[in-house]
Amino acid sequence: MSGVDIDGAWREHSRRVLATLIRLLGNFDLAEEALHDAFLAAADAWPRDGLPNNPFGWLVSAGRFRAIDKLRRRVRFDAAAGELARRIEMEAEDAAGIEPEMIADDQLRLIFTCCHPDLGREAQVALTLREVRGLTTEEIARAFLTKPATLAQRIVRAKAKIREDGIPYAVPDRAELAERLDAVLAVVYLVFNEGYAAHAGETLMRADLSGEAVRLGRLLVSLLPDGEAQGLLGLMLLHESRRRARVDEAGDLVLLADQDRTIWDRDLIAEGLGLVEQAFATRQIGPYTLQAAIAAVHGRAATAEETDWGQIVSLYDVLVRAVPSPVVELNRAVAVGMAQGPEVGLGLIEGQLGRGELGGYHLAHAAKADMLRRLGRNGEARAAYGDALALCRLEPERRFLERRIAEL
Repeated sequence: MSGVDIDGAWREHSRRVLATLIRLLGNFDLAEEALHDAFLAAADAWPRDGLPNNPFGWLVSAGRFRAIDKLRRRVRFDAAAGELARRIEMEAEDAAGIEPEMIADDQLRLIFTCCHPDLGREAQVALTLREVRGLTTEEIARAFLTKPATLAQRIVRAKAKIREDGIPYAVPDRAELAERLDAVLAVVYLVFNEGYAAHAGETLMRADLSGEAVRLGRLLVSLLPDGEAQGLLGLMLLHESRRRARVDEAGDLVLLADQDRTIWDRDLIAEGLGLVEQAFATRQIGPYTLQAAIAAVHGRAATAEETDWGQIVSLYDVLVRAVPSPVVELNRAVAVGMAQGPEVGLGLIEGQLGRGELGGYHLAHAAKADMLRRLGRNGEARAAYGDALALCRLEPERRFLERRIAEL
């Protein structure tokens, strides 16, 4: 039989098969080898015999049997391999009978294991993108401007720590779930932010990376209907809806107030608004849901002038109490400057800078410069834009700041 789409089967099944193989085999590396062996077997058998009725079950079974065979061949070098092969053979259930709920649980287990708090944040991100989303080491390294060898070492060390420390491959119990979920959401949001507003480099956005974060967010919401997970997905979609309008044809930054809102993606906005409503309905209202509510105010405004800055300030008032941080306070100060005038906003920003907060953060100096520009204090604005430029590492933002200085 011809026409069997092995590449399509990989895209559809590989990550779920891997998650189940990790549970059955108890080892990341062995499960990855088994996954590739299973697809090699499928590439040989399916074109000849036809697509099986249950491709997922076929692949899990093929991967498990090949892992057992591989372990048995290692017995002369490692006696423990034979014992492991016997245990896997005895404990593994019939893959054809695995329920959809169990498959979903396997995916959740994998996400929580990759984001375990005993792993550093960089390792959590690398492992999640590698194991949950299936990105190659080179793709992840390129997205985060890291050398592939460095990224590969990070993943190897993370897997070794999971194995040596006995980090459980499990969904946390109810008592731990909220704390552990925070780590998972933070990883997803970090990936999204690096794709949506890169910290350094030649381009403002990396669509592939923010797209992976959205896919992770969708997977998480489908597996775990939590209010903050819904809020985070809504937040990402509302930001993603503005992607096309954030840069001009030359790749230069376009501020929110100046964006062409006719090219915002209205389908993503509608989906994002719906998720915000669902998140608020759960009464599990955390920082991601509050940020999504702020993005929703922008999404509902047909023009920049129609933006309800008073409502945004009110939401920031709640957010700054929920997660007090200098960056959240800065964003609130900018919103106050829009709602109550640049002089009030400038006072708040200068207060922060005067306390030594955000002195090395280029956007704080850029926000101060914008308030000064709106007040007509052009000399001081030029100096503040210069401070921002000295700290900025992203080329599109640097070009924007240079244009502002030239205009003044």
